Amino acid sequence: MASPITDRSAPPLPATATRRSRARLPLNGLLALAAVVFTGVVTEILPAGLLPQMSADLGVSESQIGQLVAIYAVTTAITAIPLTAVTRSLPRKPLLVGLVIGFALVNGVTAIADSYTVILIARMFGGMLAGLLWAMAAGYAMRTVAPEHSGRALSVAMVGTPLAFAFGLPIATTLGAAIGWRAAFGVIAVVGIGLAVWAAAALPSFPGERSGQRPSLSSVLRMPGLVAVLATTGLFVLAHNLAYTYIAPITVASGIDRHLDLALLVFGVPAVIGVIVAGALVDRRMRSMVLVATALLGLAMIAIGLFAAQPVVVYVALAAWGIAYGSAPTLLQAAPARIAGDAADVAQSMVVATWNGAIAAGAFLGGIALDTMGVEALPWLALALLAAAAVIAATARAAFRPVGAGA
Repeated sequence: MASPITDRSAPPLPATATRRSRARLPLNGLLALAAVVFTGVVTEILPAGLLPQMSADLGVSESQIGQLVAIYAVTTAITAIPLTAVTRSLPRKPLLVGLVIGFALVNGVTAIADSYTVILIARMFGGMLAGLLWAMAAGYAMRTVAPEHSGRALSVAMVGTPLAFAFGLPIATTLGAAIGWRAAFGVIAVVGIGLAVWAAAALPSFPGERSGQRPSLSSVLRMPGLVAVLATTGLFVLAHNLAYTYIAPITVASGIDRHLDLALLVFGVPAVIGVIVAGALVDRRMRSMVLVATALLGLAMIAIGLFAAQPVVVYVALAAWGIAYGSAPTLLQAAPARIAGDAADVAQSMVVATWNGAIAAGAFLGGIALDTMGVEALPWLALALLAAAAVIAATARAAFRPVGAGA
Protein backbone atom coordinates (compact mmCIF):
# COMPACT_ATOMS: atom_id res chain seq x y z
CA MET A 1 0.00 0.00 0.00
CA ALA A 2 1.28 3.47 -0.84
CA SER A 3 2.58 5.90 1.73
CA PRO A 4 -0.05 8.17 3.32
CA ILE A 5 1.90 11.20 2.21
CA THR A 6 1.73 10.31 -1.48
CA ASP A 7 -0.64 12.47 -3.51
CA ARG A 8 -1.22 10.52 -6.71
CA SER A 9 -3.39 13.20 -8.23
CA ALA A 10 -0.48 15.69 -8.45
CA PRO A 11 1.68 15.81 -11.59
CA PRO A 12 5.18 14.44 -11.10
CA LEU A 13 8.01 16.86 -10.40
CA PRO A 14 11.67 16.34 -11.26
CA ALA A 15 13.23 14.05 -8.66
CA THR A 16 15.70 16.66 -7.40
CA ALA A 17 13.04 19.32 -7.05
CA THR A 18 10.71 16.89 -5.29
CA ARG A 19 13.36 15.88 -2.75
CA ARG A 20 14.30 19.49 -2.09
CA SER A 21 10.72 20.71 -1.65
CA ARG A 22 9.64 17.78 0.54
CA ALA A 23 12.77 18.03 2.74
CA ARG A 24 11.86 21.53 3.90
CA LEU A 25 9.13 21.65 6.53
CA PRO A 26 6.18 23.80 5.36
CA LEU A 27 6.13 25.69 8.65
CA ASN A 28 3.30 28.07 7.77
CA GLY A 29 0.89 25.20 7.19
CA LEU A 30 2.19 23.10 10.07
CA LEU A 31 1.91 26.02 12.48
CA ALA A 32 -1.63 26.60 11.27
CA LEU A 33 -2.36 22.96 12.11
CA ALA A 34 -0.70 23.41 15.52
CA ALA A 35 -2.89 26.44 16.19
CA VAL A 36 -6.00 24.46 15.19
CA VAL A 37 -4.98 21.62 17.53
CA PHE A 38 -4.29 24.16 20.31
CA THR A 39 -7.75 25.70 19.91
CA GLY A 40 -9.40 22.28 19.74
CA VAL A 41 -7.82 21.20 23.03
CA VAL A 42 -8.71 24.49 24.74
CA THR A 43 -12.29 24.11 23.49
CA GLU A 44 -12.45 20.65 25.04
CA ILE A 45 -11.09 21.51 28.48
CA LEU A 46 -12.17 25.14 28.93
CA PRO A 47 -15.25 24.41 31.09
CA ALA A 48 -12.93 22.77 33.64
CA GLY A 49 -11.23 26.13 34.17
CA LEU A 50 -14.50 28.06 34.43
CA LEU A 51 -16.48 25.77 36.75
CA PRO A 52 -17.54 28.32 39.41
CA GLN A 53 -18.55 31.06 36.97
CA MET A 54 -20.50 28.78 34.66
CA SER A 55 -22.16 26.96 37.54
CA ALA A 56 -23.36 30.17 39.17
CA ASP A 57 -24.57 31.79 35.95
CA LEU A 58 -26.39 28.73 34.57
CA GLY A 59 -27.83 27.64 37.92
CA VAL A 60 -26.41 24.12 37.84
CA SER A 61 -23.89 22.26 39.99
CA GLU A 62 -20.17 22.32 39.33
CA SER A 63 -20.30 18.58 38.66
CA GLN A 64 -22.79 19.24 35.84
CA ILE A 65 -20.37 21.74 34.32
CA GLY A 66 -17.68 19.08 34.61
CA GLN A 67 -19.91 16.79 32.58
CA LEU A 68 -19.54 19.24 29.68
CA VAL A 69 -15.94 18.03 29.41
CA ALA A 70 -16.88 14.38 29.87
CA ILE A 71 -19.65 14.41 27.24
CA TYR A 72 -17.25 16.02 24.77
CA ALA A 73 -14.66 13.25 25.24
CA VAL A 74 -17.22 10.44 25.18
CA THR A 75 -18.84 11.77 22.01
CA THR A 76 -15.41 12.01 20.39
CA ALA A 77 -14.65 8.39 21.28
CA ILE A 78 -17.99 7.11 19.98
CA THR A 79 -18.18 9.06 16.72
CA ALA A 80 -14.55 9.29 15.53
CA ILE A 81 -14.51 6.02 13.59
CA PRO A 82 -17.93 6.20 11.85
CA LEU A 83 -17.62 9.88 10.93
CA THR A 84 -14.12 9.37 9.56
CA ALA A 85 -15.35 6.41 7.52
CA VAL A 86 -18.23 8.46 6.08
CA THR A 87 -16.01 11.40 5.11
CA ARG A 88 -13.06 9.43 3.65
CA SER A 89 -13.82 10.45 0.06
CA LEU A 90 -14.07 14.20 0.75
CA PRO A 91 -11.22 16.56 -0.15
CA ARG A 92 -9.15 17.09 2.96
CA LYS A 93 -8.66 20.86 3.12
CA PRO A 94 -12.31 21.94 2.78
CA LEU A 95 -13.24 19.35 5.40
CA LEU A 96 -10.57 20.56 7.82
CA VAL A 97 -11.51 24.22 7.35
CA GLY A 98 -15.16 23.30 7.87
CA LEU A 99 -14.27 21.59 11.15
CA VAL A 100 -12.46 24.71 12.39
CA ILE A 101 -15.49 26.84 11.53
CA GLY A 102 -17.62 24.27 13.38
CA PHE A 103 -15.49 24.71 16.51
CA ALA A 104 -16.03 28.45 16.28
CA LEU A 105 -19.81 27.94 16.06
CA VAL A 106 -19.80 25.57 19.06
CA ASN A 107 -17.91 28.12 21.15
CA GLY A 108 -20.15 30.91 19.89
CA VAL A 109 -23.31 29.03 20.87
CA THR A 110 -21.79 28.28 24.27
CA ALA A 111 -21.04 31.98 24.75
CA ILE A 112 -24.60 33.15 24.14
CA ALA A 113 -26.80 30.25 25.29
CA ASP A 114 -28.80 30.69 28.49
CA SER A 115 -29.73 27.01 28.73
CA TYR A 116 -27.46 24.31 30.11
CA THR A 117 -29.17 21.82 27.81
CA VAL A 118 -28.36 23.88 24.71
CA ILE A 119 -24.72 24.10 25.80
CA LEU A 120 -24.63 20.35 26.47
CA ILE A 121 -25.92 19.66 22.95
CA ALA A 122 -23.39 22.10 21.49
CA ARG A 123 -20.63 20.29 23.36
CA MET A 124 -21.79 16.99 21.88
CA PHE A 125 -21.46 18.47 18.40
CA GLY A 126 -18.04 19.76 19.41
CA GLY A 127 -17.01 16.26 20.40
CA MET A 128 -18.10 14.96 17.00
CA LEU A 129 -16.02 17.64 15.25
CA ALA A 130 -13.05 16.82 17.47
CA GLY A 131 -13.16 13.15 16.53
CA LEU A 132 -12.81 14.05 12.87
CA LEU A 133 -10.14 16.68 13.54
CA TRP A 134 -7.89 14.39 15.58
CA ALA A 135 -8.28 11.65 12.98
CA MET A 136 -7.25 14.01 10.17
CA ALA A 137 -4.61 16.24 11.73
CA ALA A 138 -1.77 13.72 12.08
CA GLY A 139 -2.12 12.30 8.58
CA TYR A 140 -2.48 15.79 7.11
CA ALA A 141 0.77 16.94 8.70
CA MET A 142 2.64 13.83 7.58
CA ARG A 143 1.44 14.14 3.98
CA THR A 144 3.04 17.57 3.59
CA VAL A 145 6.60 16.18 3.60
CA ALA A 146 8.62 13.18 2.43
CA PRO A 147 8.36 10.02 4.57
CA GLU A 148 11.76 10.49 6.21
CA HIS A 149 10.61 13.86 7.59
CA SER A 150 7.03 12.96 8.48
CA GLY A 151 7.73 12.57 12.21
CA ARG A 152 9.24 16.05 12.41
CA ALA A 153 6.22 17.50 10.61
CA LEU A 154 3.87 15.69 12.97
CA SER A 155 5.70 16.98 16.04
CA VAL A 156 5.26 20.58 14.86
CA ALA A 157 1.53 20.09 14.33
CA MET A 158 1.07 18.28 17.65
CA VAL A 159 2.90 20.89 19.73
CA GLY A 160 -0.48 22.59 20.08
CA THR A 161 -1.59 19.94 22.57
CA PRO A 162 0.97 20.49 25.37
CA LEU A 163 0.90 24.24 24.75
CA ALA A 164 -2.86 24.20 25.31
CA PHE A 165 -2.47 22.43 28.65
CA ALA A 166 0.53 24.51 29.77
CA PHE A 167 -0.62 27.95 28.64
CA GLY A 168 -3.95 27.88 26.80
CA LEU A 169 -6.15 26.81 29.70
CA PRO A 170 -4.51 29.13 32.28
CA ILE A 171 -4.77 32.08 29.88
CA ALA A 172 -8.39 31.32 29.00
CA THR A 173 -9.24 30.79 32.69
CA THR A 174 -7.64 34.11 33.62
CA LEU A 175 -9.52 35.75 30.76
CA GLY A 176 -12.77 34.26 32.03
CA ALA A 177 -12.13 35.56 35.52
CA ALA A 178 -11.38 39.03 34.15
CA ILE A 179 -14.16 39.50 31.59
CA GLY A 180 -16.56 36.61 32.25
CA TRP A 181 -16.86 33.04 31.04
CA ARG A 182 -19.12 33.96 28.12
CA ALA A 183 -16.58 36.45 26.81
CA ALA A 184 -13.85 33.79 27.12
CA PHE A 185 -15.81 31.42 24.89
CA GLY A 186 -16.57 34.32 22.56
CA VAL A 187 -12.88 35.12 22.18
CA ILE A 188 -12.11 31.47 21.37
CA ALA A 189 -14.91 31.55 18.76
CA VAL A 190 -13.46 34.64 17.06
CA VAL A 191 -9.99 33.10 17.13
CA GLY A 192 -11.49 30.03 15.44
CA ILE A 193 -12.73 32.08 12.50
CA GLY A 194 -9.28 33.59 12.09
CA LEU A 195 -7.73 30.13 12.20
CA ALA A 196 -10.08 28.92 9.47
CA VAL A 197 -8.84 31.72 7.20
CA TRP A 198 -5.21 30.91 8.05
CA ALA A 199 -5.68 27.19 7.44
CA ALA A 200 -7.42 27.81 4.12
CA ALA A 201 -4.53 29.98 2.94
CA ALA A 202 -1.60 28.00 4.34
CA LEU A 203 -2.45 24.31 3.99
CA PRO A 204 -1.95 22.33 0.77
CA SER A 205 -4.89 20.52 -0.77
CA PHE A 206 -5.11 16.72 -0.65
CA PRO A 207 -7.80 14.55 -2.23
CA GLY A 208 -9.93 12.09 -0.33
CA GLU A 209 -9.68 8.37 -0.91
CA ARG A 210 -11.12 7.14 -4.20
CA SER A 211 -13.84 4.55 -3.79
CA GLY A 212 -11.84 1.72 -5.33
CA GLN A 213 -8.93 2.36 -2.95
CA ARG A 214 -10.87 2.35 0.32
CA PRO A 215 -10.24 -0.73 2.49
CA SER A 216 -12.92 -1.73 4.97
CA LEU A 217 -12.65 -0.84 8.64
CA SER A 218 -12.02 -4.48 9.52
CA SER A 219 -9.23 -4.79 6.95
CA VAL A 220 -7.57 -1.67 8.33
CA LEU A 221 -7.79 -3.09 11.85
CA ARG A 222 -6.16 -6.32 10.63
CA MET A 223 -3.11 -4.51 9.22
CA PRO A 224 0.03 -5.92 10.89
CA GLY A 225 0.92 -4.03 14.04
CA LEU A 226 -2.15 -1.79 14.31
CA VAL A 227 -3.85 -3.69 17.13
CA ALA A 228 -0.59 -3.60 19.09
CA VAL A 229 -0.33 0.17 18.56
CA LEU A 230 -3.92 0.63 19.74
CA ALA A 231 -3.29 -1.56 22.81
CA THR A 232 -0.12 0.35 23.68
CA THR A 233 -1.94 3.64 23.21
CA GLY A 234 -4.88 2.58 25.37
CA LEU A 235 -2.69 1.34 28.22
CA PHE A 236 -0.38 4.39 28.14
CA VAL A 237 -3.21 6.94 28.08
CA LEU A 238 -5.21 4.98 30.66
CA ALA A 239 -2.21 4.99 33.01
CA HIS A 240 -1.70 8.72 32.51
CA ASN A 241 -5.32 9.68 33.06
CA LEU A 242 -5.85 7.33 35.98
CA ALA A 243 -3.29 9.46 37.84
CA TYR A 244 -3.55 12.86 36.12
CA THR A 245 -7.29 13.18 36.65
CA TYR A 246 -6.61 13.03 40.39
CA ILE A 247 -3.44 15.08 40.44
CA ALA A 248 -4.90 17.33 43.17
CA PRO A 249 -5.29 14.55 45.79
CA ILE A 250 -2.04 12.93 44.61
CA THR A 251 -0.14 16.12 45.50
CA VAL A 252 -1.80 16.73 48.89
CA ALA A 253 0.89 14.90 50.90
CA SER A 254 3.62 17.14 49.46
CA GLY A 255 1.58 20.33 49.86
CA ILE A 256 1.82 21.01 46.13
CA ASP A 257 -1.96 20.92 45.85
CA ARG A 258 -1.96 24.44 47.34
CA HIS A 259 -0.04 25.60 44.25
CA LEU A 260 -1.68 23.41 41.64
CA ASP A 261 -1.32 26.05 38.93
CA LEU A 262 2.45 25.89 39.36
CA ALA A 263 2.36 22.08 39.38
CA LEU A 264 0.47 22.05 36.08
CA LEU A 265 3.00 24.48 34.61
CA VAL A 266 5.85 22.22 35.75
CA PHE A 267 4.07 19.40 33.92
CA GLY A 268 3.13 21.39 30.83
CA VAL A 269 6.35 23.19 29.91
CA PRO A 270 8.49 19.99 29.84
CA ALA A 271 5.74 18.42 27.73
CA VAL A 272 6.78 20.79 24.95
CA ILE A 273 10.31 19.39 25.30
CA GLY A 274 8.83 15.92 24.90
CA VAL A 275 7.21 16.95 21.62
CA ILE A 276 10.48 18.37 20.29
CA VAL A 277 12.55 15.33 21.25
CA ALA A 278 9.97 12.92 19.85
CA GLY A 279 9.84 14.86 16.60
CA ALA A 280 13.61 14.73 16.23
CA LEU A 281 13.87 10.97 16.78
CA VAL A 282 10.56 9.38 15.80
CA ASP A 283 11.52 8.82 12.16
CA ARG A 284 14.63 6.80 13.14
CA ARG A 285 14.00 5.51 16.68
CA MET A 286 10.25 5.09 17.01
CA ARG A 287 10.18 1.91 19.11
CA SER A 288 13.01 3.10 21.35
CA MET A 289 11.25 6.41 21.93
CA VAL A 290 7.97 4.68 22.84
CA LEU A 291 9.83 2.52 25.35
CA VAL A 292 11.73 5.50 26.77
CA ALA A 293 8.51 7.52 27.18
CA THR A 294 6.81 4.57 28.90
CA ALA A 295 9.80 4.01 31.21
CA LEU A 296 10.06 7.72 32.05
CA LEU A 297 6.39 7.90 33.00
CA GLY A 298 6.82 4.69 35.01
CA LEU A 299 9.77 6.20 36.90
CA ALA A 300 7.68 9.28 37.64
CA MET A 301 4.94 7.06 39.10
CA ILE A 302 7.50 5.19 41.23
CA ALA A 303 8.93 8.48 42.53
CA ILE A 304 5.48 9.78 43.44
CA GLY A 305 4.51 6.45 45.00
CA LEU A 306 7.62 6.27 47.19
CA PHE A 307 8.18 9.96 47.97
CA ALA A 308 4.70 11.51 47.81
CA ALA A 309 5.44 13.76 50.81
CA GLN A 310 8.62 15.26 49.29
CA PRO A 311 7.73 18.33 47.21
CA VAL A 312 11.06 18.51 45.35
CA VAL A 313 10.80 14.87 44.28
CA VAL A 314 7.18 15.33 43.22
CA TYR A 315 8.02 18.42 41.16
CA VAL A 316 10.85 16.52 39.40
CA ALA A 317 8.47 13.61 38.82
CA LEU A 318 5.88 15.97 37.33
CA ALA A 319 8.49 17.36 34.93
CA ALA A 320 9.51 13.84 33.84
CA TRP A 321 5.83 12.95 33.52
CA GLY A 322 5.30 15.97 31.28
CA ILE A 323 8.20 15.01 28.99
CA ALA A 324 6.88 11.46 28.68
CA TYR A 325 3.29 12.41 27.98
CA GLY A 326 4.27 15.30 25.71
CA SER A 327 5.98 12.84 23.38
CA ALA A 328 2.95 10.56 23.20
CA PRO A 329 0.86 12.31 20.50
CA THR A 330 3.77 12.29 18.03
CA LEU A 331 4.85 8.70 18.75
CA LEU A 332 1.44 7.08 19.03
CA GLN A 333 0.00 8.84 15.97
CA ALA A 334 2.97 8.42 13.66
CA ALA A 335 2.91 4.64 14.10
CA PRO A 336 -0.65 3.95 12.85
CA ALA A 337 -0.26 6.43 9.99
CA ARG A 338 2.72 4.49 8.68
CA ILE A 339 1.04 1.14 9.15
CA ALA A 340 -2.19 2.13 7.39
CA GLY A 341 -0.78 3.96 4.36
CA ASP A 342 -3.57 5.58 2.34
CA ALA A 343 -6.06 4.58 5.06
CA ALA A 344 -4.17 6.64 7.66
CA ASP A 345 -7.19 8.74 8.62
CA VAL A 346 -9.22 5.61 9.40
CA ALA A 347 -6.38 4.23 11.53
CA GLN A 348 -6.11 7.59 13.27
CA SER A 349 -9.84 7.53 14.03
CA MET A 350 -9.25 4.23 15.84
CA VAL A 351 -6.47 5.90 17.83
CA VAL A 352 -8.83 8.80 18.64
CA ALA A 353 -11.52 6.41 19.85
CA THR A 354 -8.98 4.47 21.91
CA TRP A 355 -7.40 7.62 23.33
CA ASN A 356 -10.66 9.27 24.38
CA GLY A 357 -12.06 6.00 25.69
CA ALA A 358 -8.94 5.68 27.84
CA ILE A 359 -9.44 9.24 29.12
CA ALA A 360 -12.97 8.41 30.26
CA ALA A 361 -11.94 5.01 31.63
CA GLY A 362 -9.01 6.53 33.50
CA ALA A 363 -11.24 9.02 35.28
CA PHE A 364 -13.79 6.30 36.11
CA LEU A 365 -11.36 3.61 37.27
CA GLY A 366 -9.18 6.14 39.08
CA GLY A 367 -12.22 7.34 40.99
CA ILE A 368 -13.08 3.79 42.05
CA ALA A 369 -9.48 3.17 43.14
CA LEU A 370 -9.40 6.46 45.02
CA ASP A 371 -12.56 5.55 46.96
CA THR A 372 -11.69 1.93 47.66
CA MET A 373 -7.88 1.82 47.97
CA GLY A 374 -6.85 5.39 48.63
CA VAL A 375 -4.80 7.92 46.69
CA GLU A 376 -1.54 6.11 47.39
CA ALA A 377 -2.66 3.24 45.12
CA LEU A 378 -2.99 5.37 41.98
CA PRO A 379 0.71 5.61 40.97
CA TRP A 380 1.17 1.85 41.39
CA LEU A 381 -1.91 1.01 39.33
CA ALA A 382 -0.61 3.34 36.62
CA LEU A 383 2.78 1.63 36.80
CA ALA A 384 1.20 -1.79 36.20
CA LEU A 385 -0.58 -0.48 33.10
CA LEU A 386 2.66 1.05 31.81
CA ALA A 387 4.50 -2.24 32.28
CA ALA A 388 1.92 -3.96 30.08
CA ALA A 389 2.26 -1.20 27.47
CA ALA A 390 6.05 -1.60 27.45
CA VAL A 391 5.82 -5.35 26.92
CA ILE A 392 3.53 -4.91 23.91
CA ALA A 393 5.65 -2.13 22.40
CA ALA A 394 8.84 -4.13 22.84
CA THR A 395 7.55 -7.39 21.39
CA ALA A 396 5.16 -6.36 18.58
CA ARG A 397 7.67 -6.18 15.73
CA ALA A 398 5.32 -4.65 13.14
CA ALA A 399 3.94 -1.96 15.44
CA PHE A 400 6.63 0.70 15.81
CA ARG A 401 8.91 0.42 12.82
CA PRO A 402 11.08 3.38 11.75
CA VAL A 403 10.88 4.83 8.25
CA GLY A 404 12.19 2.41 5.66
CA ALA A 405 12.09 -0.66 7.90
CA GLY A 406 10.67 -3.84 6.46
CA ALA A 407 7.53 -5.51 7.75
